[in-house]
Amino acid sequence: MGPARRDGIQRRDELLDAALRCFAERGVLGTGIEEIRKAAGASPSSVYHLFDGLSGLTLALLTRTFERLFTHLAARVTVTTRAEAAVLALVDGHLEWVLEHRDEGRFMYQAMSLELGAEGQAALQARKAELLRPVVLHLARFIEAGTLPPWSPLVFDVVLLGPSHEACRRFLAGAPFEPEWMRATLPALAWRSVKPRRARK
Repeated sequence: MGPARRDGIQRRDELLDAALRCFAERGVLGTGIEEIRKAAGASPSSVYHLFDGLSGLTLALLTRTFERLFTHLAARVTVTTRAEAAVLALVDGHLEWVLEHRDEGRFMYQAMSLELGAEGQAALQARKAELLRPVVLHLARFIEAGTLPPWSPLVFDVVLLGPSHEACRRFLAGAPFEPEWMRATLPALAWRSVKPRRARK
């Protein structure tokens, strides 16, 4: 990798880091591209060379956030050998990452409510599917064994992670949830929602 390439990657990361700081301070809707540029100490030309304005920068930061979150989830889930352990690891891994990276988590939930445009949305969904593939393939083992229901990844996301997403979103917005309660309760709740009937008491 040549010096120019390294400098470009470093400048891109500096802008994304500056954007995250600005979004954490002012919110996604309260932050402009000039505030991010100044916080990063970047020139206007470098911003528009690397990103297509604020929407492109926001999409790039959202993609990076999902890369970090899903890499963490894959590391937690793919080492499990039982369906129950996989479900618990998935939900607890999500809670663990968001609670440890609150600025990124808050940004993620705020940005996902924005209109990203059809092209940006398609690119983001494709990248998310790629990143989730190790988790999806691992869960497929338990579906084949009959210890998880034969659902699509979208349905698993809604059923297993829906309550955790909502709890995290509200917690990061100031709701009086205890992180310890979230991690002690929500993974077990997710498992009960998919536990095979023959194993229910």
